[in-house]
Amino acid sequence: MNTHRLISPFPAALLAVAALAWPLRSGAADSGAPDSTPSAYALTSGDVIRVAIQGPDEPPPAQQHIDTLGNITMPLIGDIHVAGLTRDQAQLAVADAYVKGRYYRHPEITISIDDYAVREVSIQGMVKSPGRFPLPIETAFSVVDLVTKAGGFTDIAKGSDVQIVRNPTGTGKPIVIHVDVQAIFKGKSTIKSNDPSLLLQPGDIVFVPEAII
Repeated sequence: MNTHRLISPFPAALLAVAALAWPLRSGAADSGAPDSTPSAYALTSGDVIRVAIQGPDEPPPAQQHIDTLGNITMPLIGDIHVAGLTRDQAQLAVADAYVKGRYYRHPEITISIDDYAVREVSIQGMVKSPGRFPLPIETAFSVVDLVTKAGGFTDIAKGSDVQIVRNPTGTGKPIVIHVDVQAIFKGKSTIKSNDPSLLLQPGDIVFVPEAII
C-alpha cells in the first residue's frame, strides 16, 4: 500500500500510531456534491450510522451514535458535527476533518444509516386532530402536509399565521417561523407547499392560533 507522509506539527509518537492505524494515503476523493434536494434525509441526534474509510488495509466500518449535540466521535480527530447534514455532506465533513488533521490526503468516506432515531413533530391549536406525528424517513414533509395530516383547520383557525416553533440543536433559543398556510391551500401564495422553507425538522412544534373575530 502506498503511503504519503506530510510535515505535521503532531508529536512523532502520535504520528507513529497514526501511520500504523490510519496511514496517509492518496486516492480518488469522495465523488458527488452534497445532496441539496428537499427530500434528502438529514441526519439527526439518535441516528446510528456506520462510517467506513475505503481501502483494503483500513479498519472495519465503525458504528457511531449521533449524540444529543449532533456529534460523532472519530479516531484521532475527535468530535465532528453531522446533525442536519445529508449523508453526502457528512461524508465530506469527515473527510475534510482527516485532511485538516493531516492523516489523509484524499480519504474516501462512506456513511450508511444502521438505525433511524424517532423523528416526530407536533401540531397544536385550531386543527381538527392536534397531536404528535412521525416524520417520514427520507421523504420531505412540510407544514402544509402536517396541517392536512391533522385533519385541516377548524372553522375558527387563523390559517394565515401558522407558526413553526423550532429549537436548533445546542442553541436553546427557539425560532418562530410564520407561514400563511391558508393562502397556499387556496393557491394564492407564490410559495409552493413543497418549498424547502416549509419543510419540518424533528422536534418542531406547529401552532395554529384562533382567529380574532
